[in-house]
Amino acid sequence: MKIQSLLLRFPHCCFSRRTYFPNFHFTSRVDFVCIESLTPAQRYQTKWISSSNDLRRELSQQVAPGQQVEELSDREQRLVDRLYSGLIQGHRACLAESITLVESTQSRKKKIAQVLLQKVLSYHREQEKLNQGKPLAFRVGLSGPPGAGKSTFIECFGKMLTERKYKVSVLAVDPSSSTSGGSLLGDKTRMTELSRDMNAYIRPSPTRGTLGGVTRTTNEAILLCEGGGYNVVLVETVGVGQSEFAVADMVDMFILLLPPAGGDELQGIKRGIIEMADLVAINKADGDLVVPARRIQAEYVSAMKLLRKRSKVWRPKVMRISAKTGEGISDMWDKMTEFHDLTLASGELIAKRRKQQKVWMWNLIQENMLEHFRSHLAVKDKIPLLEEKVLRGVLSPGLAADLLLKAFKDSV
Repeated sequence: MKIQSLLLRFPHCCFSRRTYFPNFHFTSRVDFVCIESLTPAQRYQTKWISSSNDLRRELSQQVAPGQQVEELSDREQRLVDRLYSGLIQGHRACLAESITLVESTQSRKKKIAQVLLQKVLSYHREQEKLNQGKPLAFRVGLSGPPGAGKSTFIECFGKMLTERKYKVSVLAVDPSSSTSGGSLLGDKTRMTELSRDMNAYIRPSPTRGTLGGVTRTTNEAILLCEGGGYNVVLVETVGVGQSEFAVADMVDMFILLLPPAGGDELQGIKRGIIEMADLVAINKADGDLVVPARRIQAEYVSAMKLLRKRSKVWRPKVMRISAKTGEGISDMWDKMTEFHDLTLASGELIAKRRKQQKVWMWNLIQENMLEHFRSHLAVKDKIPLLEEKVLRGVLSPGLAADLLLKAFKDSV
């Protein structure tokens, strides 16, 4: 942070500059706010010190996110401040703009988004401390095959929660076309009543080729929704198969929604998405489908007994519901709150969230490393040549990959 920008923002405060070299030590005064700057190329450290205690919180919020490589311009800083203040005040327009900023793939906007996320994260930690260390929101992941009735269920379920004075955020993920790259983003059109509810926010997002049924930035969008005051966050994934359950690594509870004809008992025993579910809901259990729904429920109850227990305090449940008639929706919420209370009391919920942050950090590292690899000068020009040789059958894919990796490794 430059002293010029500090003087413009805080004209009534005095700042002094001190430079420290690595061989010397110092003790700073307790009543002073320190702003540090240290670059890898420098062997010394510069501290700007302000004598105003009133600025401690605001400056610390600016310095903690200030771990970014480049300083924001005044215009960019104003954008971050506007989005942050509007977000914590519960303005849906600021929440929507913040998620758009986070979803951007433009390099400069990604840096601005990280500054905003760091400020929201600091605010989030403060609010959790005021809440006696308890999570501010209940994160629920919802997955299932296409046609299971996920959007219809969210419409019915979300209306029930808003009537009970909850604020509900829905992050609906739509698949992107592998040919055109476009996405319909049509889930919101199915939730006509919920989309008009002022206590609900629905945000459809494209996968953009990300596997696992979620987007690259779903985890950050959850944090922004919680910062906006939403205490129930529903993440609806695309219609997924048995191995795509990335959403389980970013939510507190993972719910699998199945149609009455969701397979036999063997399907339930198969490891994968069934094994990750904390609750299995058989939807569309109404009319002529009541009998098939009862049969599939009984088969899945027996199948779940064979799966390894993942929690010490909770055994996955299998329920029948009908999003069309509303039958079983209230009972399902009771089971969900029971799960939340048990895992929170046992400490599993907090431990799970901490582990998820680590998992998602490595997921982002893997994704960014691939982008860095493709754009690296040592391999950028070699990629088209080796791809052509692989297409002509001159080189095997494994050998071409080894050559690229060796060129990348030698240049590092």
